[in-house]
Amino acid sequence: MLSPKRTKFRKQQRGRMEGIATRGSALNFGEFGLQAIEPAWITSRQIEASRRAMNRYIRRGGKIWIRIFPDKPVTMRPAETRMGSGKGSPEFWVAVIKPGRVLFEISGVTEEIAREAMRLASNKLPIKTKFISREEENV
Repeated sequence: MLSPKRTKFRKQQRGRMEGIATRGSALNFGEFGLQAIEPAWITSRQIEASRRAMNRYIRRGGKIWIRIFPDKPVTMRPAETRMGSGKGSPEFWVAVIKPGRVLFEISGVTEEIAREAMRLASNKLPIKTKFISREEENV
């Protein structure tokens, strides 16, 4: 699963997911892509599950690019702990996703195969997504 090798700080504040994605909102590598429609935190486990679902479907056919990386630590306190005594320890990593962000790209396969692979991947994600292609983008 994806996680940073090292970070400047071990713990981070939650922040807010306002507005739309300004960067990473266009196809850069592949012919087809999966674009987020709503904001969310996507965990490294969800990214890995999506990647596996796509790879299993295309069967060495094309190339897949993962355009998101989980670089935000999410901390949790132990169960049944009293109030106080500081912030919990980092438990897992998330990628902050804003609407318009391209999550995955794929090339080297037909549109039908790409569409089905992206559908399988989006079923593993906690957000609504849409399928985009390079032809639609240029119009």
